[in-house]
Amino acid sequence: MLRGVLDQEQGPVTIDLDGVLLADGATVQFLALSEASGIELRNCPAYVREWIARERAQKKPDPSWS
Repeated sequence: MLRGVLDQEQGPVTIDLDGVLLADGATVQFLALSEASGIELRNCPAYVREWIARERAQKKPDPSWS
């Protein structure tokens, strides 16, 4: 549902995560992709922020393989 709403928005978008206590892997992937596409994440819990950072690190190509 949130994805559908975000797709309809024009201009800057912010997702306020105040009050979020639990998130699953699919949600964290969605938030990481949202942030990468320019959506601001506000009041993001520290564990979600760390999980997003790990998601990004895993998807980043390894420069030593070049």
